[in-house]
Amino acid sequence: MRFALTQMDIVWENPVENRRLCTELTEQAAAQGCDWIVFPEMTLTGFTMHPELFAEPEGIGSSTADFFCSLSRGLSIGIIYGYIAAHADSYTNRLVYVRDGMILQEYAKLHPFSFGEESKHYIAGDKLSILSLPDICISGFICYDLRFPEIFQAVSRQVKLIVVIANWPASRITHWHTLLQARAIENQCFILGVNRTGYGNGISYTASSAAYAPTGELLTPAASADTGTLYADLDLSDVARYRESFPLKADRRESLYQTFYH
Repeated sequence: MRFALTQMDIVWENPVENRRLCTELTEQAAAQGCDWIVFPEMTLTGFTMHPELFAEPEGIGSSTADFFCSLSRGLSIGIIYGYIAAHADSYTNRLVYVRDGMILQEYAKLHPFSFGEESKHYIAGDKLSILSLPDICISGFICYDLRFPEIFQAVSRQVKLIVVIANWPASRITHWHTLLQARAIENQCFILGVNRTGYGNGISYTASSAAYAPTGELLTPAASADTGTLYADLDLSDVARYRESFPLKADRRESLYQTFYH
């Protein structure tokens, strides 16, 4: 299964221009025979703290959902993207899976980034997301979620692939790569990290999207200065083979770990 890992230079709070960029990148990915393309967190706006200006209703019918569904349908490709969802009196930071022109599932970020004041503008989600299809079982998280290993352990009992979409700043990029690799190793599954690049709201980002194998091996080229899309060809059956050869999960003691929290 082939994935396109974008390294998109998101134009700050400019959905119109970012739709143009997404169209261009998706056309390129489809031409490369990709099954899925993955975009960064808050794909059409960047990591904005102005949700009231850009939030849309969750599910079908919003301009963002219509745009990505149309793109998926027209180019026969699955798309994972991020957007801001509006609720009655609050907002959530979301990840969405689209395939065959349909929204398959959404996930609300469990850990708003309090250090960056995200928690003042967005509420936290409270549910994990596991998308199970005949050819893939996948879970997704958003940026700061990467620092919380428990949620990765929870979903990796079922999934073979975990995607993390982000606006992760260049100043902490060593943490990004270290944590992505650690999550792959400790969960024995594929990890895809998709980060933006360029500048947004005075913050610098660097091209750092990456794919890691269940062994922790880096499957994509090392980070470069450009915004070129990276491609990862994954054989998801490798996960079962590796877990069988090195049965780490069989030695986990979940019930014991729970007692340490009391």
